[in-house]
Amino acid sequence: MNEKITYVDEVRLVGDNVEIGVYPISKAKALAREQELDLVEISPKAVPPVCKIIDYKKFLYEQKKREKAQKSKATKVVVKEIRFGPNTDEHDFEFKKKHAIKFLQDGAKLKTFVFFKGRSIIYKDQGHILLLRLATELEEYGKVEQMPKLEGKRMIMYIAPKKK
Repeated sequence: MNEKITYVDEVRLVGDNVEIGVYPISKAKALAREQELDLVEISPKAVPPVCKIIDYKKFLYEQKKREKAQKSKATKVVVKEIRFGPNTDEHDFEFKKKHAIKFLQDGAKLKTFVFFKGRSIIYKDQGHILLLRLATELEEYGKVEQMPKLEGKRMIMYIAPKKK
């Protein structure tokens, strides 16, 4: 911007308050000073580089405002966790399945895992079957994003909600 643009002899000026065209760099800087604004380089790779006469501080402020608005519109992904043991009985399974359905309907991702304590790691097959059973019963509410995978003492599976 302004005096830092030194590597070129002429620039292409665009904007509301100037006549669009190619100007010598000294003339462009003079026009910016006349209007008490800044000469800001917009496209440095163009030949000749494209510059605009604007209030740089106001430009930065509006850019930050746009980024903030864009950030607030971005959807935030909520991940809910449900933990099972390898020998989870039927009632507990149904109870946790009910919660899983509620989470998926609310639009949250679901991280379900079977936690193996101590020597219960020998029941890996039961844990795998348990998670696959949950996946089949939740099929109408969400789709499996990651199949059951053993990570340390946990067998983890991710389920994403289906779009409405």
